[in-house]
Amino acid sequence: MDEWEIDKPLGQCYGTGKKIQYGEEYFGALVETQEGLQRRDFCTEYWEKEKPDVFCYWKTRLPHPDQKKQIFVDDEMLMAFFERLGRETEQEKINFRFVLALVLMRKRRLKYDSSIMEADKEIWRLRFAGDKQTVDVTNPHLDDEQIEQLSTQIGQILQTDF
Repeated sequence: MDEWEIDKPLGQCYGTGKKIQYGEEYFGALVETQEGLQRRDFCTEYWEKEKPDVFCYWKTRLPHPDQKKQIFVDDEMLMAFFERLGRETEQEKINFRFVLALVLMRKRRLKYDSSIMEADKEIWRLRFAGDKQTVDVTNPHLDDEQIEQLSTQIGQILQTDF
């Protein structure tokens, strides 16, 4: 498994280099790079003018360092990100999606239904909570350390604890 290096938010717009002020709204985004998914932050002015090409994004405010950490990523955003990753074929993103599925199972948004073997791959069939619709997720057979590492990295990217 590839190790991701995710930078913490710098409080600076990636597009302009302008400092993002405490309390100011900005856009956090995941951007596909040659090194994989990376988090980048953009001030609202740059975002609206340039419309940067991103994998997914969310709008938030830069908290004051003394302010209690607020979780701004809701379950709907996680579900949208999970579904978008379903079209990806890179192993890094398959691993990322699997760990995100575990997070969504813990949050009771997805429920395990069954497993099937398909071309030497174990596929988990998961059901959306309160629905009969299912979704397939490849089990990459990550060990506990890899799952913990990816969970931490997802939390760093999205600025939340899982």
